[in-house]
Amino acid sequence: MSGCYEPIPTPALVSIQPTPTPPTIIKPTTTGPGLYPAGWIPPVALERSWSAIIIHHSATTYGNMAIFDKWHKEGNGWNGVGYDFVIGNGTYSGNGQVEVTFRWQQQQTGAHAGGTPGNWANEKGIGICLVGDFNRTVPTERQMQSLVRLVKFLQARYKIPASQIYGHGSVPGGHVTDCPGKYFSVTRFKAML
Repeated sequence: MSGCYEPIPTPALVSIQPTPTPPTIIKPTTTGPGLYPAGWIPPVALERSWSAIIIHHSATTYGNMAIFDKWHKEGNGWNGVGYDFVIGNGTYSGNGQVEVTFRWQQQQTGAHAGGTPGNWANEKGIGICLVGDFNRTVPTERQMQSLVRLVKFLQARYKIPASQIYGHGSVPGGHVTDCPGKYFSVTRFKAML
């Protein structure tokens, strides 16, 4: 659940009715062009060098960081949500709301794009998950606006070129997956940057 890597059998979590924990909402401390929410900037003492951005869809119709955190812990045995950022679609978090996960705040290795040689995609790639199943629908306009803003910020801060922005399914050396879904065009997204 909430992810696009399928070789690991999905546990029977059908009976789980999410009782979402309210997410930590990081609101902008200032407004205007070029100014970003404080949570997007990691602690200086922990900040790592990043070289890629990897876009995912949750492959679910609903969710938020807290729900995915629970699923990744219980279903995959991970220490928490595998992504660095989650962008809501209006279910259990705001439409276009960017949730900053513990992995980003603590600059921890991701768990969102396994199977790459040397685990490079998790070690050097920033994982961004948009809530939604983009094999059935398109991202919301607000999700796309937030994604563009977040990616532009990350590109500028870490000098990541557009050539190093991937949909999960196009990560070099990664597992075969259709993530971020057939209705999410990475090419069209890159043209928005």
